Amino acid sequence: MNSLNQFFATFIRIYIDGFRNLSSWGRKVWLIIIIKLFVIFAILKLFFFPDFLGRKYNNDIQRSEYVRNQILNSSDKND
Repeated sequence: MNSLNQFFATFIRIYIDGFRNLSSWGRKVWLIIIIKLFVIFAILKLFFFPDFLGRKYNNDIQRSEYVRNQILNSSDKND
């Protein structure tokens, strides 16, 4: 267990030192990457992946029944 902790500590230290020694160009690239990831995971989720089950059904039992029925009915259509 101790060697695993040492591995993660060394791993984290390497990345911290690497980010600390980045050039201004490298920092700009990482800023662009972080902004793109934010756009992909936060903004696009709001517009293209609405909470269909949360709006249509009130509790988890109803949601699970809907999903179960959809899975079972789709397998019947493919036979």
